[in-house]
Amino acid sequence: MGEPIAVGVLGAGYVGLVSAACFAEVGHRVVCVDRDERKIAALRRGEMPIYEAGLEDLVRRNAAAGRLTFETETAAAASACELLFVAVGTPSLDNGDVDMSQIKSAMEAIAESSADDKIVVIKSTVPVGTGAMAEALLRSKARSGVRFDVVSNPEFLREGSAVHDTFHMDRIVIGAASPAAGERLREALAPFDAPVLMTNRESAELIKYASNSFLATKISFINEMANLCEKVGADIGMVAQGMGMDKRIGPSFLNAGIGYGGFCLPKDTRAQLFIAENVDYDFKIMRAVVEVNQLQRQRFVRKVRAAFDGELAGKTLAVMGLSFKPNTDDLRDAPSLDIIAMLRQYGASIRAYDPVSGPKAAKLLPGVPIADDPYEALRDADAMLVVTEWAQVKTLDLDRAKAALRRPLVFDGRNVFDAAAMRAQGFRYFGIGKS
Repeated sequence: MGEPIAVGVLGAGYVGLVSAACFAEVGHRVVCVDRDERKIAALRRGEMPIYEAGLEDLVRRNAAAGRLTFETETAAAASACELLFVAVGTPSLDNGDVDMSQIKSAMEAIAESSADDKIVVIKSTVPVGTGAMAEALLRSKARSGVRFDVVSNPEFLREGSAVHDTFHMDRIVIGAASPAAGERLREALAPFDAPVLMTNRESAELIKYASNSFLATKISFINEMANLCEKVGADIGMVAQGMGMDKRIGPSFLNAGIGYGGFCLPKDTRAQLFIAENVDYDFKIMRAVVEVNQLQRQRFVRKVRAAFDGELAGKTLAVMGLSFKPNTDDLRDAPSLDIIAMLRQYGASIRAYDPVSGPKAAKLLPGVPIADDPYEALRDADAMLVVTEWAQVKTLDLDRAKAALRRPLVFDGRNVFDAAAMRAQGFRYFGIGKS
């Protein structure tokens, strides 16, 4: 790479912290800022606020080398850095719109603390038009003679593999009104050696929403196909495999299950709908995607109830996996939370297991015992419900699991087990999209 660049990152969440650590790893000098004093103190001690594979090692190594520092004041980054990446939270509002308060606060802090020209790079997922709004806000509050250029650089990281994804990106999208600012950002990101798409800000902002919305559409579509498979005697695994062999479709995101969760897909699909509504467009496909995703959780619960003839009172159900996907402790919009809530409403007692998110889940699920060991969760349970496809669940000793259960009943919400093999082993097995 060329000369190291002084980079500031505002926000030490999933996107900001991973980005900061990876920028430092390729040689840049990075100041990561977050207003949460406890989080910054923990990071200075090498303690991670999130579970993300490989992140702790990156942070500790680059902090020890002096390439990565943590601060609580924006001025620390603005005084030392040429590029300021904004990776603050943009949560959903109740109406589906995006809460822009943290973005606006970040812009005001940058303007107040910058004594020279800056390139401000928005990595947070934001509605179309945010770049123009941010630039106008910065310039209205800038000190005399200070110029700001705002560039859109959306992230496409997957929780659980965000570090890997940063170093193996499919593409880098740069949306800039100033060609010079766009080129400077390209130089900073050159060490990641990914194809670069240069575009205007509005297109870059929409690319992130379009990408996540399309992935959500694939998930809801394959779940609809799985529901049809159950009615006609087909196997969704074979259907998905046949579809995925078509290069125009591909195999990714064709795994039938209980639907998507987490922070990004639910938030971005709702925001996509809100964006469409704001320009008087009825985005029918996206509306159906969101509806199908919620119904998929309900269908899973109905399947469990049906196996017990509608009576769950007095039954103990072992829920295996709580985070919305494996290799993360993120419980935001996790299907497990909705499923557990519905099952408890029908009178079931829940005992849960998750190898990572147990401490976080305990705060969200009062009255639900969370076991440290999967077999303890299964002990004397009336059924096992696979909700998150953790490796620790996929590799269970099935003889031991069967012995632990009160009855050999399995509801596999992620199709991690082979239906024929499970039934041959004596389990009464219910998958998704299996006849």
